Amino acid sequence: MNVPYDALLVVSFGGPEGMDDVMPFLRNVLRGRNIPEERLRVVAHHYEFFGGVSPLNGQNRALIAALRTELETSGPNLPIYWGNRNWTPLLAETLRQMKQDGIKRALAFFTSAYSSYSGCRQYREDIQKAQAAVGVAAPEIDKLRVFYNHPGFIEPTVENVRRAWEQIPQERSATARVAFTAHSIPKAMAAGCSYENQLGEVCRLVAEKVGVQNWRLVYQSRSGSPAQPWLEPDILEHLSDLKGVGITDVVIAPVGFISDHMEVLYDLDTEARQHCETIGLNMVRAATVGTHPAFVRMIRELILERVGTETTRRSLGADGPSHDVCPVDCCLPGTGIPGRASQPGR
Repeated sequence: MNVPYDALLVVSFGGPEGMDDVMPFLRNVLRGRNIPEERLRVVAHHYEFFGGVSPLNGQNRALIAALRTELETSGPNLPIYWGNRNWTPLLAETLRQMKQDGIKRALAFFTSAYSSYSGCRQYREDIQKAQAAVGVAAPEIDKLRVFYNHPGFIEPTVENVRRAWEQIPQERSATARVAFTAHSIPKAMAAGCSYENQLGEVCRLVAEKVGVQNWRLVYQSRSGSPAQPWLEPDILEHLSDLKGVGITDVVIAPVGFISDHMEVLYDLDTEARQHCETIGLNMVRAATVGTHPAFVRMIRELILERVGTETTRRSLGADGPSHDVCPVDCCLPGTGIPGRASQPGR
């Protein structure tokens, strides 16, 4: 297969690999923001539940392994590299290795399905900084399009939500609810991107295919100042509201994320579940797409689109496929918003 690219770069957030890494990692994430040390230690406590190891790292390794098999089997057989924003392997390290390996031009897959500053533009800025650090002959990098409405993302999500919904006792399913969750971001940041609209479209598509009418998009994992408006409602408040009107069962579907990393395993499986147990609400959490075969095949399909061998750009719903090249004013951070305010998607 004659391919104008000689590698694939998986770009992600990064995470600690042990308790000694946790505080340095958090300082990287929050660099430039005036966050008290006490707040960092509260967040660090979340990682103690997992021995200081971010679940995201293992999930990225699993995704890369599955994708490598897919490309070796079906082509194009591109070498796969992995670079992170906040922890090893850092993007500059990875691009330096790519340069040493003779890589000239690569495609980049971001582990975020949506358009937002933190999930798209900031990653592009991270790549540019890494290219500058590597210097002359740093690899050229072209980003694959966002895939929130691609069948390879929607269909596994439908499957996961349906499986969770079927765990609700049949006699109570008529009154059960679905809470679709995503990482909250500042409203000023949301005003500069399509994040909310894209999430709403995913919720609509999934609910329609599952056959669920009673659902709502809610947000989780807020990390900013209480004085700064962020997207709402918060998942915990929403769960309390559901219980307050007599709802007994809820499916939580973290459609804003592609894998079960910290924001899912702690914020939902630990914190939200404890809250549900306290208020007496039956909670079932739907899985993320992870390494679902359809999702892995989707990444190959996105590659084929860009190399010109796949001319059908698949998408569901009214939005159509997203652009390949981001406009200059795409996904701006918002007035007064620090660059590391949040990390939707991953």
